[in-house]
Amino acid sequence: MKYLPLIWAELFRRKTRTILTLLSILAAFLLFGLLNGVRESFAEAGKSAAGASRLQTGSKLSFIQTLPLSLDARIKQVDGVQTATYANWFGGAYQDPRNQIFSFAVAPNYLDLYPEIEVDPKQREAFDNTRTGILVGELLMKRFGWKVGQKIPLQSTIFPNRDGSKNWSFDIVGTMRSKDKKSGGWYDNLVLMQWKYFDESTPYNRGETGWYVVRVSDPAQADRVAKAIDALSANSAYETKTMTEQAAFANWMKQTANIGLIVGSIMGAVFFTLLLLTGNTMAQAVRERIPELAVLKTIGFKDGSVLGLVLAESILLVLIGGVLGLGLSAVLGPIINVGSGGMINMPPVGLNSWMLGLGLMIAIGLLVGALPAMRAMRLNIVDALAGR
Repeated sequence: MKYLPLIWAELFRRKTRTILTLLSILAAFLLFGLLNGVRESFAEAGKSAAGASRLQTGSKLSFIQTLPLSLDARIKQVDGVQTATYANWFGGAYQDPRNQIFSFAVAPNYLDLYPEIEVDPKQREAFDNTRTGILVGELLMKRFGWKVGQKIPLQSTIFPNRDGSKNWSFDIVGTMRSKDKKSGGWYDNLVLMQWKYFDESTPYNRGETGWYVVRVSDPAQADRVAKAIDALSANSAYETKTMTEQAAFANWMKQTANIGLIVGSIMGAVFFTLLLLTGNTMAQAVRERIPELAVLKTIGFKDGSVLGLVLAESILLVLIGGVLGLGLSAVLGPIINVGSGGMINMPPVGLNSWMLGLGLMIAIGLLVGALPAMRAMRLNIVDALAGR
């Protein structure tokens, strides 16, 4: 600590260069904080206390492959299954195909398996009794300014109706809200419609369902129950794969896009560029100070001390920019959540992110400072003072 004023003075010897380098490091760790939040939000999706007792059964081949409705009764007869329901992906959009909406056509008992979704009893009754009725997530209602009782058009990006048009008309009969705030970004942006209306209105479904949701009597027996369900359709044209909701969501995301690989690739490119940039800054800074370093050795600084000074300067440079970047990502996360109307549900920058970030900062500081520090340590006093 006694050398901190010296390290600080050397760090800001060229203020413009140092500030520009700090901004680059800040931007890199701001991106790290935000992208790591995206990765964690996908990893957390599907987690809930109620979800621990739910399994999801889908096609073994692909999540877009449908399953016969006849499986419903057979799944309910499996030992350990308390109840089951089913749903189809609708692929809805409002006004513009870019306004994608998570929308499912669901069985009448779908909400019974999701106690974390709160619906007014009268609105639930209206949904059950209205063929074209839909329940809309609370945040989605606010996003588009919808009201209960309003008739709205939705486009299906997948299923045309019997008229050959992809434009569907629905009546909003109620709103949904999540009791679990961690999953609020999902359920509060969801649209649920009647499966029967969906099935009767499109010629492309014909009594099929996208997936089944199963509630097990004992979560400890979930693995046995999953195997028993999959055995029902073994060696058939519609073999199934049953897994926990969280695993099913992760599997769906992998078939759509490998979020971990995408985030890792982006951050790898960013940090590789940061290594080159910061390494160049440190090499140039040490090269400019060769006579000063020779003076330090002349007045008694040992080789190890000079090595430590240069490494400490490098680490401090990365730490300042990195901490500011991660701190800014922690501030921007909630702002993004509010600004997106809940469509993006960024988790706070937690302890794990900070520990990983600090570890990266120290590692990058050591890497970019290693060669300049070794050069400073091996410096010959006479040659340095002579300008050779």
